[in-house]
Amino acid sequence: MTTRRTLVAAALSGFAFFGWAGAAQAQGEPLRVATDATFPPMEFVENGQRTGFDVELVEAIGKVLGRKIEWIDIDFKGLVPGLVSKRFDMAVSGIYITDERKKVVDFTVPYYAGGLVVMVKDGNTAIKTPADINGKKVSVQVGTKSVAYTKEKFPQVQLMEVEKNQEMFNLVDIGRADAAVTGKPAAYQYVRTRGGLKVLPEQITTEEYGMAIRKDTPELTKAVNGAIAKLKADGTYDAIVKKWFKQ
Repeated sequence: MTTRRTLVAAALSGFAFFGWAGAAQAQGEPLRVATDATFPPMEFVENGQRTGFDVELVEAIGKVLGRKIEWIDIDFKGLVPGLVSKRFDMAVSGIYITDERKKVVDFTVPYYAGGLVVMVKDGNTAIKTPADINGKKVSVQVGTKSVAYTKEKFPQVQLMEVEKNQEMFNLVDIGRADAAVTGKPAAYQYVRTRGGLKVLPEQITTEEYGMAIRKDTPELTKAVNGAIAKLKADGTYDAIVKKWFKQ
């Protein structure tokens, strides 16, 4: 009986001989991708279907490689350990590339820049750049990076700390806060689904997302990087970005 180890060995041999694209298509083995689909608009469940920016991008990568995507749902904290223990081939779930994570897994090229952004009410002309929030009332979510970072970088801000993201956005919407500081994905998800607010084009911080891949499959990392490059070249990547991060 053909074992999984035999299949993997055949795949690696194919990569070496035919190149990443041809081997992936010839092999046809599903690409097992883990995610925590609770982080809109990156990945989430809507009407019983897994969807989001990461999901569409990975599915597009699968088409380039000629491999069906086999999704595995797992809590975020288990993504890197599960990858190390070879439970799946790749983890994609709004994962920031960090030096600590790079010690145990490999990452693709950065495929999107996250970080902190400023949200204001649509039509607000007083706050055009992050620097303009100094001296203003700014809502932030308790326990998030935005609290300490905003205090440190914008000392004149009047912070309004709330428990939930929705409360933070509501304060801006009703005019009790002049702006909100939050993560980029959450900001764009609100704009996409609710409206009434806008995201300033200049980010406060930039942290890059990468697709995590096991260290023992460097040819897969190379293949996925090649697929990302192709999707950027043919316009598919830009179309997916515009769908999920438009204002």
